Amino acid sequence: MGAGQVSDHLVKTEYIMNSKYLPGILAMAAVVVASNILVQVLFGNWLTWGAFTYPLAFLITDIMNRVYGVQAARRVVFAGFVVGVVCSLIGTQIMGAYGPLVTMRIALASGLAFLTAQLLDVAIFDRLRDRGWWQAPVLSSVIGSSVDTALFFSVAFSASLAFLEPGNDVSWAGEVVPVLGGGPLAPLWVSLAIADWGVKLAIAVAALIPFRIITRKIMAQMV
Repeated sequence: MGAGQVSDHLVKTEYIMNSKYLPGILAMAAVVVASNILVQVLFGNWLTWGAFTYPLAFLITDIMNRVYGVQAARRVVFAGFVVGVVCSLIGTQIMGAYGPLVTMRIALASGLAFLTAQLLDVAIFDRLRDRGWWQAPVLSSVIGSSVDTALFFSVAFSASLAFLEPGNDVSWAGEVVPVLGGGPLAPLWVSLAIADWGVKLAIAVAALIPFRIITRKIMAQMV
């Protein structure tokens, strides 16, 4: 095979692989965009509607990891990260009743939490992929979700990190209140984080059903 043929073969192979990854990339982009919009809409006292859509990012990553492998999953994560950055930058330019819809501190917290947690999820899933079919998606999602929540809420609202954006007043998040309305006293953002974490854990378990169905269907088509 000549150099030109080798080059054409590599280009075709890359095109085929990217076509296979496209559904995962589009799904991740949709989840990120939807979550950036729905995080503006409250659900009860401690959550936003975005809390219910964002955990689906872990489901998408795990499906890609199971079907196409760790490199495919990472590609989808980076695509989602780019979409998230673009959404955040747009949000910083849109003014709401209390200033920009997305502050630079929120944008930083969101991007850092997403990229760290998703790549951690990918690595843990890959390490556990040869165990029981449910262990890799559950453990990787639970650990990734926990890191995501801890990073986002601490970076976005902790008073100790106010230097990240001195002009952004997030003192409201530091108001001391009973945790989830009935527990010990703690800053408000702690209650928000716990509620968000609880939703992520519940969805991580519930997502086992679509994970099993979707991966089986795709892998059967590949045979």
